[in-house]
Amino acid sequence: MTARERARELVESPRFQRGVIVVIVLNAITLGLETSPELEARLGGFLHFADRLALAVFVVELALRWYAAGWRFFRDPWNVFDFLVVGVSLVPAAGPLSVLRTLRVLRVLRLVSAVPSMRRVVAGLLRAMPGMASVASLLALVIFVAAVMATKLFGHIAPTYFDDLGTSLFTLFQVMTGEAWPDIARQVMAQAPMAWIFFVVYILVSSFAVLNLFIAVVVNGMEDQITDDLAETEERNAAAQASSDAELLTEVRALRAEVAALREEQRT
Repeated sequence: MTARERARELVESPRFQRGVIVVIVLNAITLGLETSPELEARLGGFLHFADRLALAVFVVELALRWYAAGWRFFRDPWNVFDFLVVGVSLVPAAGPLSVLRTLRVLRVLRLVSAVPSMRRVVAGLLRAMPGMASVASLLALVIFVAAVMATKLFGHIAPTYFDDLGTSLFTLFQVMTGEAWPDIARQVMAQAPMAWIFFVVYILVSSFAVLNLFIAVVVNGMEDQITDDLAETEERNAAAQASSDAELLTEVRALRAEVAALREEQRT
């Protein structure tokens, strides 16, 4: 077995992957503890050492994976993601680049690439992005139409909320989230009692109809991703079974040849 094959076997072993996950979790804990001024004053040296140690582990891990896969390493989007996240942490965080020190927390996102179940969730979300973009466009259109109507209907009644198009857009976005919309509606209804029709219809369309479409699109994307994963797993199992059957058939043929040779020897 070559050195590259041994490295590939190491990085693909469950024990190695579990160890990386443990380091990621511990690094997330130390980064969270650094946000406490009291703990920073008492344990600052230890926390910084633990952070640098975790970074060293990540660099070694990426180097092993790169060595094991060669340039194919960059064909996997998750490998590129890990490379960028760790690379940002290696940028000197001094002077004008000191803001990059806060980006160390991005290393916690490596849990997404390290845990297969999280990867499936993210893959499902990415698969649902085209449908989510369509739903987002529909939602934006609904809010825009409602904002134009609200500005013309209620601008003179409640200028704080509907004075112009921009203000109305923000107010209706707030209403869509359900934040304080009864207060806004009652202020308008004090002078326009029938305004409740506008708010009820808008909330039914934006919150209960359009927003639920997001959920439907995401669920559909997740189902497609699970279906693809199952199909891929079945293909791998079928390939492994075919390989096993081929090996078994080869052994049977070799055994038959040996038996035939023994029979020939007995005859002679």
